[in-house]
Amino acid sequence: MALPTSPTIFFLLLILLVSLLQTSTFPLKKKSYVVYLGSHSHDSESSSVEFDRVTNSHYEFLGSFLESSDAAKESIFYSYTRHINGFAATLEEQVAAEIAKHPNVLSVFENNGRKLHTTRSWGFMGLEDNYGVITSNSIWNKARFGEGVIIANLDTGVWPESKSFNDEGFGPIPSKWRGICEKGSDLAFHCNRKLIGARYFNKGYASRLPTPINSSSNTPRDNEGHGSHTLSTAGGNMVPGVSVFGQGYGTAKGGSPKARVASYKVCWPPINGDECFDADILAAFDMAIHDGVDVLSLSLGGSASNFFNDSVAIGSFHAAKKGIVVVCSAGNSGPNEATVENLAPWYITVGASTMDREFPSYVVLGNNLTLKGESLSATRLAHKFYPIIKATDAKLASATNEDAVLCQNGTLDPNKVKGKIVLCLRGISARVDKGEQALQAGAVGMVLANDIITGNEIIADPHVLPASHINFSDGLKVFNYVNSSKSPVAYIAYPTTKLHTKPAPFMAAFSSKGPNTMVPEILKPDITAPGVSVIAAYTEAEGPTNQVFDYRRIKFNSISGTSMSCPHISGIAGLLKALYPSWSPAAIKSAIMTTATTLDNEAEPLLNASFSQTTPFSYGAGHVQPNKAMDPGLVYDTTMNDYFNFLCALGYNETQRSLFSNATYHFHKNFSLLNLNYPSITVPNLSGSVTVKRTLKNVGAPATYIVHVQNPNGIIVSVKPSILEFKHVGEEKRFKVKLKVNKGKATKSYVFGKMTWSDGKHYVKSPLVVQAI
Repeated sequence: MALPTSPTIFFLLLILLVSLLQTSTFPLKKKSYVVYLGSHSHDSESSSVEFDRVTNSHYEFLGSFLESSDAAKESIFYSYTRHINGFAATLEEQVAAEIAKHPNVLSVFENNGRKLHTTRSWGFMGLEDNYGVITSNSIWNKARFGEGVIIANLDTGVWPESKSFNDEGFGPIPSKWRGICEKGSDLAFHCNRKLIGARYFNKGYASRLPTPINSSSNTPRDNEGHGSHTLSTAGGNMVPGVSVFGQGYGTAKGGSPKARVASYKVCWPPINGDECFDADILAAFDMAIHDGVDVLSLSLGGSASNFFNDSVAIGSFHAAKKGIVVVCSAGNSGPNEATVENLAPWYITVGASTMDREFPSYVVLGNNLTLKGESLSATRLAHKFYPIIKATDAKLASATNEDAVLCQNGTLDPNKVKGKIVLCLRGISARVDKGEQALQAGAVGMVLANDIITGNEIIADPHVLPASHINFSDGLKVFNYVNSSKSPVAYIAYPTTKLHTKPAPFMAAFSSKGPNTMVPEILKPDITAPGVSVIAAYTEAEGPTNQVFDYRRIKFNSISGTSMSCPHISGIAGLLKALYPSWSPAAIKSAIMTTATTLDNEAEPLLNASFSQTTPFSYGAGHVQPNKAMDPGLVYDTTMNDYFNFLCALGYNETQRSLFSNATYHFHKNFSLLNLNYPSITVPNLSGSVTVKRTLKNVGAPATYIVHVQNPNGIIVSVKPSILEFKHVGEEKRFKVKLKVNKGKATKSYVFGKMTWSDGKHYVKSPLVVQAI
């Protein structure tokens, strides 16, 4: 009998393969998802029995889509039982899609990752010492330094041994506190009367790992530094005698130094760049609300998405319902426009700007030109000139010019570098890693020059060799000198500390910018605060650069990012919460925004890192002024009913809205997003004219306020009534703002103005942002 030909064999094998696929019992690929069901019907006083009942209901619900409740138990790794209703589970994509169709399900989304907003790895403290904004002693005393307030962060954990979290002088833990000190596998970890709670959440993170998570990860300890830094900036103790390698000497103090603090660890070593996962973030929010925090600080974020596919938006919405102030960082994707993250209106989104303190390290060239850079290098050069070489002239033959100019890993030739200062360009790799590459190749120092995008934003880093970071224009001078000299030489001076620098503040180049890509009618960021070279507590598990080559250990470190500006606002929110415990999160937000300044310390408009005038898309309402925020006069007190109407305007139906809360809210079917009672006014598509409504609440003495308007170019603004008389605290007054295109003078680009209500003492300011079409 003849054997089958090759085509016949191929055909038979194909039929067999199709048959196997159709009858295969091989499991389909699974992913981790969050299933969001809204709010619970039980109250916050419910017992563990009620929480168990909720968990069982989640098993039953998921079991109806799987083979059984037992299968659901194996799948679910978080059951959100306190305030947030939902669960996180490992599911097949088809099952997740079926669950999303259920009428009682608000959303189903993948357990995606987010990033910390520090620039340390890539590309409040106060008064004259180390808190980037000035809070007067009289205000601190009036607000009792934040005493009685509980501030927490969702971050990388906390280093409990830091003096910033010492409990000397603190009384008993507040009776409202329900949290715990979850040590996990770290028996040396401890809480006290200052650091009153700590938890860790890593099941969502573990679900994304290719192998089981190491049990040593089960700890709330901060092994990275970011969490200790942000928590101490918001609520750390007053610690005298602090410096970073001798620089910035002073008293470190958080914005609310007498507040109690707690840590919720949700961020872990990166998986493809992501560190903090949605399932863990939601679990932390659910417990933090239950535990009794007053202020939550989140220096993390991710790509913009539907609000109810966004763990930060969901968690903060539930927190706002319970009167918790949530503060988020804006992101570090500037200076490109439309890059701002954390876009929902029910929290405060913070950009980053500089402060009036620098750590100058001068670069002296052989042509007698002296250029001012910045550094926190711990080592110093002998006082003499050294040869200076461009990284592209010192590259290995195998390296490209594009990589070499950035001093990327493995691009420098030791034979060309040894004994010289290397000139590197900022970008792509960590600033401190460029110095390490130079050091490993035998360099004695590094000059790090900005590119045109980063402009004048120079950052003091704790480099591992003598180094200075210079701005773009000075970088050009160094490159020109090296190119035009046969034997170029240079010297890098040891850094010093300089206060009261000008101009300051100006916007950090890395600070993410508006407009809001999800809801253009809401201006984001809301505010800006110090986020460049901020000194605060740190871990002792890693070196100050967080690089594997850095074996140094310090108790306080200087870091930059919107991660650092965010807790400045959290600390100020803590003071306001202590001073006005009955105020809503929206009132606190309004007080911070409406009292901000858009001028620098030379009384000139705020600039960007290229020293060009910037806009509210960078700074929101302006740079925070905590002293003025304590007495705002009037506030825009956005209510939860306003937020529900906002969701209605976004298209959520009655069934969906009923799942958000068991409380009764009054919905306006024709509610306009423009009429959310927000402290800023943004009209993204103005055709002809539009009238916007706002409500102000008096939180000061009886007074009469008169409105003053700075019209955006090409836009005519009128306010009615133009005078508001308030006779008692808590009184509310409504007014309307009409914005009209001035034909022939308007452009199709965004333009900016300002509306100010004043009684002669208070100035209640709102940015006006308009785009005509």
